[in-house]
Amino acid sequence: MVRRTRNQEKILTALKGLSQPISAQDLYIDMRQEGVTMGLATVYRSLDALKLEGAVQMRTLPSGEALYSLPQEDRHHLTCLQCGITIAIDECPVHSLEQDLHQAHRFKIFYHTLEFFGLCPRCQVELPVGQAQA
Repeated sequence: MVRRTRNQEKILTALKGLSQPISAQDLYIDMRQEGVTMGLATVYRSLDALKLEGAVQMRTLPSGEALYSLPQEDRHHLTCLQCGITIAIDECPVHSLEQDLHQAHRFKIFYHTLEFFGLCPRCQVELPVGQAQA
C-alpha cells in the first residue's frame, strides 16, 4: 500500500470534488478558499508525487499549462490552437496498443491520452486573409 502525506490526501479530496481538470495554481486558490492551508510549492510537489504513483493524471495544454485530475480511462481530445476549445473524443484508437505495449515491455501504464491539435470550424472561418486553410 502506498503511504501518502496529509497534503496529498487533501489534494485527492479536492480533486474528487471537481468535474474537470484543474491547474496547480487554480487548485491552490480553490483549496485556500476552502480553508486548506498549503503552500503552492507543496501543491506542486504533492501533485508530482501523486502523478508518479498513478493517482493523478496530468494533461498539458498547447500553452504549456498542466491540468490535473483523477485518472479517467481513455481521455482524448481535439484542441483548437487559436481559441483553446477542447472537444472530448469518445472512441479510443489506441486502447489495444496500450495492452500490447504493457505485455511486450512490462511497462506499468497508469493511463494514456491522445491529443489532436488544429483549428475548430469557427477559427477556420476567422483566419486572417492570406493564411492558408487546410
